[in-house]
Amino acid sequence: MGLPSIDEMIARGMGRMVAVGAFSTGIVGGGAGTVYDQDQPEFAIGVPGGHVIRPFYVEIVVQGGLSTADSDETEALIAVDSLGLWRGDGTYTFETPSNMRTDFEKGSACRCGSAFTGNMTTNPRGLTEAAAAPVLDIELARVVETSDLQGTAANMVYRNIRLLYNPDYPLFLVGPCTLLGYWGGTIATIGGFAVIKWVEGTREQFGLLGA
Repeated sequence: MGLPSIDEMIARGMGRMVAVGAFSTGIVGGGAGTVYDQDQPEFAIGVPGGHVIRPFYVEIVVQGGLSTADSDETEALIAVDSLGLWRGDGTYTFETPSNMRTDFEKGSACRCGSAFTGNMTTNPRGLTEAAAAPVLDIELARVVETSDLQGTAANMVYRNIRLLYNPDYPLFLVGPCTLLGYWGGTIATIGGFAVIKWVEGTREQFGLLGA
């Protein structure tokens, strides 16, 4: 028996999406507003044991800040802690995903949060082992932009950076695990936005066998 397609799963009400940032107000990247802080992502989606997600579309748009020196950086990263389940801790904004069928209720089996300003932790294998900072052992996509300062900062040309993850063959993120997104740089960003879309269900609904 073949695996269900993403389109089929969306039609069955198994598609989810969440937006980070509101209208024209983005989330300032980095735990301190600048460089990445591994413990304070801009979004986290914790996948519990027995469940699976396939993230098939993630878009991040970052408004870079004012560069004042050569090689200032603005960057974005999408990564996975393949063994650790986010415990729901830290200081963050709780997110309720929408169903990708508008006649279905909102909600998800996953734990979703954004705009972390307090450290979060994950549990290896989702068990009661010692909690620790997330381990980014799978990187899905990244972008880095550096400045080239010709003269003074007044001569700089600024643009938004965009990171799009839209693979032909999305990974099967089998819980317990956590999908994470980051942005920031060596200078404070003006703000950033993200749209994350995935299909989710149990291992049985995905037709997955094995360990």
